Amino acid sequence: MERILVVDDEANMRLGLAEVLERGGYSVTAVDNGTAALNALSEQPYALVISDMRMPGMTGAQLLAAVQEKTPGLPMVMMTAYGTVEDAVWAMKAGAREFLTKPFSPQDLLHLVRESLRDPEGEPTRGAVGRDPDAAMTATRPIVTSSPALRKVLSVGEGVAASRAPVLIQGESGTGKELLARFIHEAGPRRHHPFVAVNCAALPRELLESELFGHERGAFTGAISRKLGRFELANRGTILLDEISEMEPLLQAKLLRVLQEHEVDRLGGNRPTPVDSRVIATTNRELKAMVGSGGFRRDLYYRLNVIPLTIPPLRERPEDLDPLVEHFCKAFSSGRALRVDAAARALLRQHAWPGNVRELEHVIERAALLAHGHVITPSDLQLEDEMGMEPAGGGMSALAGRTVHEVERQLICETLKRTDNNRTRAAEMLGISVRTLRNKLAEYRATGTVEAGVS
Repeated sequence: MERILVVDDEANMRLGLAEVLERGGYSVTAVDNGTAALNALSEQPYALVISDMRMPGMTGAQLLAAVQEKTPGLPMVMMTAYGTVEDAVWAMKAGAREFLTKPFSPQDLLHLVRESLRDPEGEPTRGAVGRDPDAAMTATRPIVTSSPALRKVLSVGEGVAASRAPVLIQGESGTGKELLARFIHEAGPRRHHPFVAVNCAALPRELLESELFGHERGAFTGAISRKLGRFELANRGTILLDEISEMEPLLQAKLLRVLQEHEVDRLGGNRPTPVDSRVIATTNRELKAMVGSGGFRRDLYYRLNVIPLTIPPLRERPEDLDPLVEHFCKAFSSGRALRVDAAARALLRQHAWPGNVRELEHVIERAALLAHGHVITPSDLQLEDEMGMEPAGGGMSALAGRTVHEVERQLICETLKRTDNNRTRAAEMLGISVRTLRNKLAEYRATGTVEAGVS
């Protein structure tokens, strides 16, 4: 029976932790301060130490340093109150194996303890060797930035990369939320295992449920064989739930259960399947406001929002424009020494960039194709206005006498034509979800008003 040392100055918390761990099959010693913890460690060996971060006298941080010096390699789990992410980041960088954000469930505690005591595939544990200093450099696409605000986000992301705690990344469309998710995955020990991305807005509920959780043969018409869901495919790796705000309430409830129980129920299955996948969710909407309006489950929001990260839009970090331009010029140079002249660069600096970094990437890619020679000039730039469209002739007078429905239909169809029927890109430019766009197109087809060239 493995021995665990619990350190917390709150009596109720100590008793609760001890009870859960003992029911889980562990032998527990519970003390109320860091000095008592060090004395206990000198009397007998322990497999794991669980300590609160903020205690009177010796703090959790001081205890962590003392334990590392006294018993190198002994794993420690630090507990932090909700909202003290900075403490957690420091603890992870200082060598803590994991951290728990209060409040947490008994299932979360026991799962974390099992993970902390396990040495996967013989790899060195985090507590024994600390962070891999080169881990953050393994990203397949670098995150180019000179912005202090974005660098702080990256620092927090790297600091929690070794944890399995859920991450919620918020930011406008085109800011690079999936890129940040991959950065976090590749900066931690899960980088040797799958990174599986799911766009929650791209599929209707019935298909999304099967994609996420899998199904057994015969679960529904057309289910001719067993299919593993994305959570199982991401086992021991990371699953990215992109556009989580578009997930329907029924699936939100099922996702909450996965996060709580760490197991999935395949459609048509008769028993749950354990999974160990780190969840990163992204959204370009304000989830807290959606919770207030009833559009998103409150309990799921708090379960996902353990590590909240927000990527600032490009307009709020102008210092990144030049480095990004240089980066994209190299990417689309086709072997040329491609550069942007002063006049074109001035135009780029004046633009509001409603589409953020993705829009800048597309602008430079088009300009590289249009440029004669190795210099991009103003005539090579095609900048869209804040509605995602180039200014059209006629202005408001061209819209007079037309219904809102007609204008909406034309805007959607024209945007799809401009994006070569790329629905994801069109939805981003229009500021709507892919699901909403899909429903609008179905409506236009039903009434026979979809325009030629739109699919």
